[in-house]
Amino acid sequence: MCIRDSEQAVRLGMRIADEEADSGTDLVVLGDLSVGGTTAASTLIAALCGTDASVVTGRGGAGIDDLAWMRKCAAIRDALRRARPVLGDLLELLATVGGADLAATTGFLLQSAVRRMPVILDGMVGAACALVAQRAAFRAPDWWLAGQVSGEPAQGKALDRMALTPLLDHGLVVGEGTGALLALPLVQAAAALAAELPERAGEVPADDEDEGEERGGEGATGEEAAEATA
Repeated sequence: MCIRDSEQAVRLGMRIADEEADSGTDLVVLGDLSVGGTTAASTLIAALCGTDASVVTGRGGAGIDDLAWMRKCAAIRDALRRARPVLGDLLELLATVGGADLAATTGFLLQSAVRRMPVILDGMVGAACALVAQRAAFRAPDWWLAGQVSGEPAQGKALDRMALTPLLDHGLVVGEGTGALLALPLVQAAAALAAELPERAGEVPADDEDEGEERGGEGATGEEAAEATA
């Protein structure tokens, strides 16, 4: 994939996030449906965290055998050789070792943070895209939650780098948004409880605090956020 295709995919993800926010969506559950997606995601995480392929290579939901694991590890190691020289350009990084789906998801997460629309992440692919997006907008993880531990070592690396703690750990490895959906009732219950609690005396609402200060990235337009990935 060329850099132009990577940029178009990122902007597409941003437009989808804008459409959701404009339609009144107040929370997004992010999942992925792919074959081999964990290999590309592991490469991105290893490159951004500066770790070796063996540290981030898991066995996936299918539970691959040792031989398949070694082949996957070798593929990630080869991809890292191409990824490391382009770490300074996130669009080129996504074009080199990511793909249109990962680039679009990255753009979606970036613009969701700009529009202050919370996202529940699920699995390693979402965590990898979130880690790329964090490089463009450091405070963007303030609008994301990690729904479920996937059991993949790369996911743990990515979430630790973003200081995100998964809400659930049920040993679920199926992915496809399942873990994030399981965490959804917990998030809804917490939001309902917070809405009913009385405000403490002297507390300043978060919205009032935000009005008095400029927060990097959040006031940017979708066009500016896309440029930040370059």
